[in-house]
Amino acid sequence: MSVTSIDKDFENLTLTLVADFSAPVEGVWRLWADPRRLEQWWGPPSYPATVEEHDLSPGGGVTYFMTGPEGDRHHGWWRVVSADPPTSLEFVDGFSDQDGNPSADMPSTTARVEITEHGDGTRMVLRSVFASLEQMEQLARMGMVEGLEQSVGQMDALLAE
Repeated sequence: MSVTSIDKDFENLTLTLVADFSAPVEGVWRLWADPRRLEQWWGPPSYPATVEEHDLSPGGGVTYFMTGPEGDRHHGWWRVVSADPPTSLEFVDGFSDQDGNPSADMPSTTARVEITEHGDGTRMVLRSVFASLEQMEQLARMGMVEGLEQSVGQMDALLAE
């Protein structure tokens, strides 16, 4: 599995996932930049994603939904803050209703992705920043940590294609 560490830092309200791949930086970036590739790993295996809109330019965004084993749909959105292909991406990530309206009842996080050369391959650091300890604990209870690890764990097979 590509995930080498996950660090929950409750003091600094961050969740940091580090993954190492035997692939070039550009290959890892394409898994973010191509909506069809993104939907092959964004979401745990039992909750595959369908990307509806995809614009990784600053001010752009992504809308998607994940479909659960019982056919239930969970909608989400990103608002892109910055992008410097193929090495970095920052976006606000949140939940939405089926019409794409951000959910006022659910927290959003700021995600920062850094993709760099590392040894003979690439290291990806994905850091989620939370607004409060309560929000961090809420998303952890909902399975965010395990879901993120399972999602990123699917990237190796895609990079091997």
